Amino acid sequence: MASMLLNTMRTGAVGPSWAVRSVARSLSTTTQLKAQVQTESKKTLARPGVKNIVLVEGVRTPFLLSGTTYADLMPHDLARAALQGLLNRTGIPKDAVDYLIYGTVIQEVKTSNVAREAALGAGFSDKIPAHTVTMACISSNQAMTSAVGMIAAGQCDAIVAGGVEFMSDVPIRHSRKMRKTMLSLNKAKSVGQRLGLLASIRLAHLAPELPAVAEFSTAETMGHSADRLAAAFGVTRQEQDEFALRSHTLAKKAQDQGLLEDVISFKVPGRDIVSKDNGIRPSSMEQMSKLKPAFVKPHGTVTAANSSFLTDGASAVLIMSEEKALSMGFKPKAYLRDFVYVSQDPKDQLLLGPTYATPKVLERAGLSLSDIDVFEFHEAFAGQIMANLKAMDSDWFAQTYMGRKAKVGTPPLDKFNLWGGSLSLGHPFGATGCRLVTTVAHRLKKEGGQYGMVAACAAGGQGHAMVIEAYPQ
Repeated sequence: MASMLLNTMRTGAVGPSWAVRSVARSLSTTTQLKAQVQTESKKTLARPGVKNIVLVEGVRTPFLLSGTTYADLMPHDLARAALQGLLNRTGIPKDAVDYLIYGTVIQEVKTSNVAREAALGAGFSDKIPAHTVTMACISSNQAMTSAVGMIAAGQCDAIVAGGVEFMSDVPIRHSRKMRKTMLSLNKAKSVGQRLGLLASIRLAHLAPELPAVAEFSTAETMGHSADRLAAAFGVTRQEQDEFALRSHTLAKKAQDQGLLEDVISFKVPGRDIVSKDNGIRPSSMEQMSKLKPAFVKPHGTVTAANSSFLTDGASAVLIMSEEKALSMGFKPKAYLRDFVYVSQDPKDQLLLGPTYATPKVLERAGLSLSDIDVFEFHEAFAGQIMANLKAMDSDWFAQTYMGRKAKVGTPPLDKFNLWGGSLSLGHPFGATGCRLVTTVAHRLKKEGGQYGMVAACAAGGQGHAMVIEAYPQ
């Protein structure tokens, strides 16, 4: 597939200097203009006999580079902070929540059901059930849609969903041979058996086993796959660096203007209060061009500057039936409407989830791409975003690989990730989905739009998309 794509996609509609132009356009035509004029009213996506489910509130801890201020914590500490922040902001009684669901990717073995441990730590009743899900970078998306399903089925009225990732302290195991020896030692019944097992230990047994950074099914790292995908779609290094610079520039502007209102302050035990993301670092094309390829060497195009960085952070959202929210005096932020999950070839199409999910969720909602006022796509790599934009704008790709008659089209850049994205804000794997949904809700209100969309890729060749509708102001 890669060679076919390379030959066919080099003439994609997105030109090499698009991001430089889009930064100026995005910086000059966003919130202050759109907030003045409410978008022309469109049809609501409410359906007769179908329960309306709403996002009441969403918060997150500041997203920090791993190994910085959060370094001495544990994952449940961050998740607990997000839950307490949600309680403080909403004022909802702790016993009014029916269920909690959290997403995470690399689990801390001491708190494998981190949702339960964080809930207990945050003061929720021990009578409220909680479970943890994992679906790579769309884990908190899965937490949210699981909540939507439980509310739609009438099982619950109010659910807290969220996600957490803690890359400062990932579990490192002994080698398998060493683990087997230690388990056998635990079962040994005599001194002789124990001594024999100890004598069998070799130096090689002591080699640590780090968490896998490669796809299990393909043995390829995501960064390497992103580099190949960028090459297949003819995405240049310049395009990737321009998009990354755009992300950091827009994130810095949003941060300075106080638009990232989902971020809560967090007093880190033994340290200072943290109130801002610390990975937002606008640079220059000149500085970024000096970095060497990080994965495919020496001729690759994916670098540390145009990739998302290892991040610690947690998020939480309150999801309720509209009837319950209004009865408790809440003013919802948005309706959570249609959503889809997709999966495709994890080798050559690992990061194309948004391309496959976008047309499907639009069809489910009965909308077209032009109906969407706000787009928030997860930025794993700048090359991944650019490859998806080119795939979405290709009739050939739609017909050849997706079995569709025509392309879905490319989201307008003046609607796309206008407050930065994962490249700049950070990407705690299990927590990003909630950030995307909350950002859409906030942007819809700020910009006067009616429909928003989130989309994300995930390890394993999976993906997700959801349509969100603004709540009437």
